[in-house]
Amino acid sequence: MGKRMVVVGGVAGGASAAAKAKRENPELEVVVYEKSGWVSYGACGLPYVLSGEIPSLAKLVARTPEEFRKQGVLVHTRHEVVDINPHERVLTVFDHREGRTFQDRYDYLVLATGARPAIPPIPGTEQAGVYTLRSMEDGERLLKALEGARRAAILGAGYIGLEVAEAFRKRGLEVTLLEAKERPLPHWDEEVGTLLKGELERHGVEVWTGVRVLAIGGAGRVEAVETSEGVVPADLVLVATGVRPNTELAQAMGVALGPTGAIRTDAGQRTNLPEVFAAGDCCETYHQVLEDYVHVPLGDVANKQGRVAGLNAAGGSASFPGIVGSQCFQVFSLEVASTGISEQTARQKGWDIATQIVEAPSKVHYMPGASPVLLKLVFERPTGRILGAHMAGREGVARRINTLALAVQARLTVQEVARMDFAYAPPFSPPLDPILVAAEQALKKVSR
Repeated sequence: MGKRMVVVGGVAGGASAAAKAKRENPELEVVVYEKSGWVSYGACGLPYVLSGEIPSLAKLVARTPEEFRKQGVLVHTRHEVVDINPHERVLTVFDHREGRTFQDRYDYLVLATGARPAIPPIPGTEQAGVYTLRSMEDGERLLKALEGARRAAILGAGYIGLEVAEAFRKRGLEVTLLEAKERPLPHWDEEVGTLLKGELERHGVEVWTGVRVLAIGGAGRVEAVETSEGVVPADLVLVATGVRPNTELAQAMGVALGPTGAIRTDAGQRTNLPEVFAAGDCCETYHQVLEDYVHVPLGDVANKQGRVAGLNAAGGSASFPGIVGSQCFQVFSLEVASTGISEQTARQKGWDIATQIVEAPSKVHYMPGASPVLLKLVFERPTGRILGAHMAGREGVARRINTLALAVQARLTVQEVARMDFAYAPPFSPPLDPILVAAEQALKKVSR
């Protein structure tokens, strides 16, 4: 009997693990169980389907079950793994289509069970008209709801809340964004949050910050959101207050969790159980700046972890060194990006740091489209090592943050970055790129 690898969960991490394992070891049987009706899709694209920029949910799919089958990977959708016996290496699976339960065996197991929306304990969240956005099914429900909606309230001003606020405005809805903290994107530094708030308001989004949501009012269907600052009329509510890793199955079989509540793995994505791996939003990842484990549920991280888990399960050798927390997104015309850690995080850790903020043109002033770029560097004293950066602007932000991500990952100093040799041409940057300007000015603060 041939060796058999089973993947539990078939979205980003699970799909990557299955495909990589089959490429690494064509003789390995690879089976994927996914409890939803979709596999291998880009959930990060869901807001753009809601806005109408992407014409259909199907466009987000990277591989269908039929395409996986042609590659030798057997994918079962609407199949939920409900129990795993690690001693006998047996799974119990419930087939939602046929309403039957059966068992399967594995030699190698990859847990890619993802995460689910964190619903706060607010009265009224069970009513019709209250939605989350995490899966393709969520997207389907929201698309239908948008057909008759006029006023939307969004709970939470993180990535999803911000991107969906734009999508709803493009659909013609009145939108109120409710955030408990003092600014949008509260885990980033204040400078970016201030720019985001202004951009949202310029495009007709009402932004309420420092507000507590008390209840979602209605008689079976949402009518308003009751807050500490007043009532917001709404016929559609999106709850975007974060996610929690799906770890119940892992816990039940004895897989160890980390302090974040997500699955703990080593650099090879191995759990504490033999031949059991984990990847994606259900597990932790190592943060190279913090030198600690964090839970960062992002699609690119899930794909990288999935490839490592799949290759190692198939007999190869690979490791995932962790992240430096690089992220970017766009709200209306404003690009926002970060890497490393923020000033507030560094100070909470008690590090001796300094910051440098510059506003510099994205390209030569006489070129069409030239606009200011805000760049904030966070660096250690007295070494000058760059710990993080935030950027915001109307162009050139997302691509520049990758340069700083490399600097953070390579533990470069502001001295080293200030002397970098960057390419220059008027359509792309000024003679002195904003990164070089910020690093040069930061030199003055390194030894203070």
